[in-house]
Amino acid sequence: MGKVTARSLDVSGKRVLVRVDFNVPLLTQDNGSRAVSDDTRIRAALPTLRSIIDRGGSAVLLSHLGRPKGKMDPKLSLQPIAAYLGELTEADVSFYPDSVGQEVVDAVEGMAPRSILLLENTRFQPGEITNDDKLASFWASLCDYYVNDAFGSAHRAHASTEGVARASSVAAMGLLMQQEVRYLSRLLPDAGADLKKPFVAIIGGAKVSDKIGIIESLLSSVDLLLVGGAMAYTFLRAQSVETGNSLVEEDCVDLAADLLRRAPEKIALPSDHVVAPELSANAPSQVVVGNIPKEFIGLDIGPDTIESYRNTICSAGTVVWNGPMGVFEMPNFARGTVAIARALADATESGALTIVGGGDSVAAITEAGLEDRVSHVSTGGGAMLEFLEGKTLPGIAALTDAE
Repeated sequence: MGKVTARSLDVSGKRVLVRVDFNVPLLTQDNGSRAVSDDTRIRAALPTLRSIIDRGGSAVLLSHLGRPKGKMDPKLSLQPIAAYLGELTEADVSFYPDSVGQEVVDAVEGMAPRSILLLENTRFQPGEITNDDKLASFWASLCDYYVNDAFGSAHRAHASTEGVARASSVAAMGLLMQQEVRYLSRLLPDAGADLKKPFVAIIGGAKVSDKIGIIESLLSSVDLLLVGGAMAYTFLRAQSVETGNSLVEEDCVDLAADLLRRAPEKIALPSDHVVAPELSANAPSQVVVGNIPKEFIGLDIGPDTIESYRNTICSAGTVVWNGPMGVFEMPNFARGTVAIARALADATESGALTIVGGGDSVAAITEAGLEDRVSHVSTGGGAMLEFLEGKTLPGIAALTDAE
């Protein structure tokens, strides 16, 4: 991958600044405290953290949480995550309620070997998103080395990702970052013999406009692109199929039509749909084939489409999935998304390389209890999309080149 790696660093007796991605959902409990409700991203950072403390180093952690817009917001404090991290690692984990200033310097200098210090939300600092050089240099000065293990933020040129890497004498790639790049690189057009065929991509979600970049990129290398979610209705409208009251991006219909003209043999669309008169967990639903009546909304792929998509997935050599097939948060419209998750697990057992990315897809496969039955679950949504589009991720590009 051409970059210095965290495992190559001699961290014994050293302090290592680690950019992690602890942007995880927090729930407010009955007593008013906040607790982690999904620890996927926290657990993903553990191999890098354990590698540092097991080899005698100490780790200072930077992360963002939510979008506080450069201001302190108690609801977006990382303090609950520090307590949770201590339980997971069984290490000495402490929290400091700021990320700049002399008191932060003192807290870092007072760290014991093999300990972890989590600093407060980087986005409480107005210079984080603007990639302020002074802020980045301050963070870089705290430790001997910098490690970026936050793949989910690698597409952002922020002070704690790109800026601090430039300001550090050595900026290395964490174990999670290595794993993400290793797996996702196998999906790129120049992967060559590393790409097991047939290569199938499953793209879902609400909007074609959000996924146009990855669709354009994948069409050059996939054997088949399976489309689901609300974006399917924009493609169907482009084929003059009646879509009822389903969500359609009117300004993307021509774009969808152009994609269909350019690669008609590569794009598969739903043939039947689960529809309802309204988006509600209690709404009566039914299956329709072809045109959707004007009084209904398409909210999931139907059983014929599930069977067709499953057969395609289970015969694939490589599968990448980004985006749900319907409104999977509601049980009556989750069948298609769950079926895709199960198909990926079965394809993996048959020897396929299977990669899942994007918040909703990751949530779906985790809820189905199948996250350990696919090859790789990516912690990056936007970062994964941009990587597969062939874009340069600034958080990776700024790391130190390996000799």
